[in-house]
Amino acid sequence: MPSTLERSPRKAQETWLATHEAAVEQYGEGERAHRTAFASLKHSFEKVGDHWEEKAQKGPSDAQAERRGAEARAHRDDGDSAGGVDANATKQHLYDIAKRLEVKGRSQMTKDELVEAIQRANDRATAAAREADA
Repeated sequence: MPSTLERSPRKAQETWLATHEAAVEQYGEGERAHRTAFASLKHSFEKVGDHWEEKAQKGPSDAQAERRGAEARAHRDDGDSAGGVDANATKQHLYDIAKRLEVKGRSQMTKDELVEAIQRANDRATAAAREADA
């Protein structure tokens, strides 16, 4: 299980594990099973810092998560994934997350800039947590 999920609520862990197990049965162990599990997770959870938190409303979190099947696989490297940030959330929600993560300059940012800044803050928090765990 990825370390970000180990620091997340049990429901997030169970969502990822159940989907991952089913994907392994269908596709075999590997990248596709992991992508499938994360796609499922991102419909109900968003990444905040070094862990996942339940979203207020279920649904796709970004342009990549809105795609299905062959279309999703065809576009997986287009940069449409927000890395667990709920890019479809309101600007106010993103601002509140950015505030929790102490993102500087957040009050002047557009919605897209907030998504990118939260992604970078999440990456830094995850790296720091992994280093602390090591």
